[in-house]
Amino acid sequence: MQATSDSSARELRLSRVFDAPRRLVFEAWSKPEHLSRWFAPRPLTISRCELDLRAGGAFRLVMRTPDGIEFPMDTTFREVVPQERIVFAGVIHGGVEVVTTVTFVEHDGKTTMNVHQTFSTESDATRGAPQGWAATLDQLGEFVATLAN
Repeated sequence: MQATSDSSARELRLSRVFDAPRRLVFEAWSKPEHLSRWFAPRPLTISRCELDLRAGGAFRLVMRTPDGIEFPMDTTFREVVPQERIVFAGVIHGGVEVVTTVTFVEHDGKTTMNVHQTFSTESDATRGAPQGWAATLDQLGEFVATLAN
């Protein structure tokens, strides 16, 4: 995975290649029961997930630490182009506004997924985003492998 961020930790770009067709990688984003299995970096879990995958639809979830601390994410989908692009925006940990764009490109049966995030302000959440996304995308790769079988 490639990840870059600017010096203020207000922008993040990631790229990951999955050994799976685009339709399966996109499917992992398309259902709450799928997202609940991979979207939080270990050891966090998802205690609640709401997903209405359409422009204007809600994407809300709560990540929970092993000791019970919860981190809500409350976003709205701005754009959804099936198997190509998802854009969502909202508020994460501590009131940070974030816009996330995820694109999916297939080549030779593999999918390159690109993530671009912009943050309203620097915080612990934004500084930890590259590590959190790296662990989360590892889990996405594991989950997508189960869909392929």
